[in-house]
Amino acid sequence: MSQELLSSLEYIEKEKGVSREVLFDAIRHALISACRKSFPEYGEDFDVQIDPATFRIQLLRDGKPFQDPHFGRIAAQTAKQVIIQKIREAQRDSIFDEFTGKQGDIVNGTVHRVEQRAIIVDFGKTEGILPAREMSPVDQYRQGNVIRAYVVEVNRTARGPEIILSRSHPEFVKKLFELEVPEIADKLVLIKGVAREAGSRSKVAVVSSDPKIDCVGSCVGVRGQRVKNIVRELEGEKIDIVPYSENIEEFIKSAMSPAEILTMKMDPARKIADLLVKDDQLSLAIGKRGQNVRLASKLVGWTIDVRSEGQRAALDQLKGVDPALIDALKAGGILSIKDVLKSSPEELAHIPGLTAETAKQILQAAEGLKAEKAQAEAEKSAEEIPAEEKAEAVKPEAEKPSHSSSEPLAQPEKD
Repeated sequence: MSQELLSSLEYIEKEKGVSREVLFDAIRHALISACRKSFPEYGEDFDVQIDPATFRIQLLRDGKPFQDPHFGRIAAQTAKQVIIQKIREAQRDSIFDEFTGKQGDIVNGTVHRVEQRAIIVDFGKTEGILPAREMSPVDQYRQGNVIRAYVVEVNRTARGPEIILSRSHPEFVKKLFELEVPEIADKLVLIKGVAREAGSRSKVAVVSSDPKIDCVGSCVGVRGQRVKNIVRELEGEKIDIVPYSENIEEFIKSAMSPAEILTMKMDPARKIADLLVKDDQLSLAIGKRGQNVRLASKLVGWTIDVRSEGQRAALDQLKGVDPALIDALKAGGILSIKDVLKSSPEELAHIPGLTAETAKQILQAAEGLKAEKAQAEAEKSAEEIPAEEKAEAVKPEAEKPSHSSSEPLAQPEKD
């Protein structure tokens, strides 16, 4: 083997991560292929031996050394092409194996190119793809920026490994906590779940395996420094850290933080929780555009319905409806008069505890209550007519000025 080729193989082995055994195997198959192409008259009984110590190559035919002066440029070129192909395949396999091992972890890379629907991230040996669907809406990407991303999946393709990255995945938040909080890395604090709306807010449930360790405090850090570092990485995304509990009622209360829950009605079979809060806590419990209750539902794995004391009273205003039917409505997710009016008799009749007859009765009561409220609103509007208009409406005819005569009004006589 020439010194030039030997140096190339050593470089490829060191820099590209392709083992020497793989390289020798590639050369062996390349030379066999070249011999078969150059000497078809000799058949296919060719083999190649490579001495791993001296890198000496010996061509064999029928098990005996073979030499031919015509084994020249064409054969060498063929061997070179096959060697390059084998080395590329080996390199792709090496990269695929490397990043398959990193699947589910965070990797660091450099923004190589910003495209319309994806960001191409450079890892040195290869590139990764951050699709638009996996981006956080608050992130800004510029060429040359160093970014962290979560490896979602690694796929084999004809062009090499396809590495799909994400910065919006809930597991990205979990892995950031593992990097930032030693207690989590050491399994002293466990992350039981993450619910996330990327770029806006995440809820993280944690529990301690050691009762002496404050799981929430460990994640927050001294003066909040640990969680601040994570928030900074997420470009200001808010993070709620809540204690996990095997008691689902306690877990739901924690997940609904910062709202305070008055009462909770549970339906374990259907995994539905009906929460009651004070009127002034309703917007806090639901959150902006329903985000707080939505994330809490994702975190605990239950459907969570929130209503205020005022909303609870609304169903209780249905005249002539048995309280047991009111409870059945609430258990069926009908929490307000509006919900009743939006439902058909058939839909209400499907609620456990209700029949076609009671469904009709409830709808009639809701329609009656709606009519009463409309009448009350009309009367209230009538009472709010401006005082000037009222005075004008009741003024006696004699006191009203006449505009039918063209004569000026008489002036009072002076003494």
